[in-house]
Amino acid sequence: MGALVTFVGWVRGHTDEVGHRRSVSQLEYQVYEPLAVSEGNLVLQEAEQRFEIASARCVHRSGTLQIRDAAVWVGVTAAHRDGAFRACRYIIDEIKVRLPIWKRETYSDGNSGWVNCQLPEPAVDATQKAPGGE
Repeated sequence: MGALVTFVGWVRGHTDEVGHRRSVSQLEYQVYEPLAVSEGNLVLQEAEQRFEIASARCVHRSGTLQIRDAAVWVGVTAAHRDGAFRACRYIIDEIKVRLPIWKRETYSDGNSGWVNCQLPEPAVDATQKAPGGE
């Protein structure tokens, strides 16, 4: 192997809402596990087919998480870094919108709310293979 790319998503102590930042004290993830596992496996298989990688793995936690806890981990191995980086980005983006994982933020003022996970516009098209694989 020539490359290992990992992504760790940690629970932040804030969220950015339209026009202002809000302080977060904890998160809760609820998961419909049978569908999350099967759809998650499909995402990993798609990454292995779309990108020049050797393997990909992902773990997403559920339940109540505190600030700075790791919520999600993605790891990708490949002969070259380009495929590993692109696959890692693809996996985390797809998991965010396709898996039945619901996130509730508890704010420092005591209120809480469910968060709709949406993707921002991608900076780079992660589905395209780079010429030469690097």
